Amino acid sequence: MSRPVGLIVGTGVDSIQLLSDARRSTVTTPFGEVDYVRGTMDAAEVCILKRHGEGHVVPPHLINYRANIMALYMLGVRNVVTTSAVGSLKESLCPGSYALIQGFLDFTKARAQTFFGVGRVVHTDMTHPYSAAITDVLVTEMSRLGLLVHTGEVYVAAEGPRFESPQEVRMYAMMGGSVVGMTGVPEVTLAREAGLEYQTLGIITNYAAGISASPLTHKEVLDAMNAASTSLIEVLKASLPKVALLPTATDEDQRPLDFLINP
Repeated sequence: MSRPVGLIVGTGVDSIQLLSDARRSTVTTPFGEVDYVRGTMDAAEVCILKRHGEGHVVPPHLINYRANIMALYMLGVRNVVTTSAVGSLKESLCPGSYALIQGFLDFTKARAQTFFGVGRVVHTDMTHPYSAAITDVLVTEMSRLGLLVHTGEVYVAAEGPRFESPQEVRMYAMMGGSVVGMTGVPEVTLAREAGLEYQTLGIITNYAAGISASPLTHKEVLDAMNAASTSLIEVLKASLPKVALLPTATDEDQRPLDFLINP
């Protein structure tokens, strides 16, 4: 039986235009209610969450990441693609191109980081937090569409909502970071805890502070996302039906969060 694909969209992405027969609904998780849109994309069932809420009202440090990942888990999703506006830490990663992520550096400070609390000690491996299988699908489709995509990149998760200082940007780059954003962690680590296959499609909207010649504004990010919207929609429409066909584990070991649903 095929499972729905999860799509978490960030800044500048309209979920409704991606789907036919889109219908809105709400799922109640142990961490709160989550609104989502469900519909089909070339016969594939897709569940879409807006990371920042309808109207982009929730800042990065206040997003209910646990509720979002738990919602997808409860909806039967096992493969997840996300979109994320990111700043470039390297001159070679130019605005307007795309980045697929292989690893992360976590500089967040005040977020709920795990599903596991007192009485349930679980240490989740993070050697490969991003799905190689989903990456292969995205690379194939983006190459077919003639888009510039960088692979094997390292996502630096900053707390936000402020932008990073030039000194922080230099440090992140020295530590091996490729792009910087404010939402990738704990989203990826929670997905790993949930046993989900996960990959972030980073849209490089700008050079980070100190690399860019001018101060960064949120309008610049939104303008860059608007410019990329057509190609991004093409990528998602081409890729998600193929991601839906990827094999998923079915044994009970891949249901690690059921204890939260039926305590």
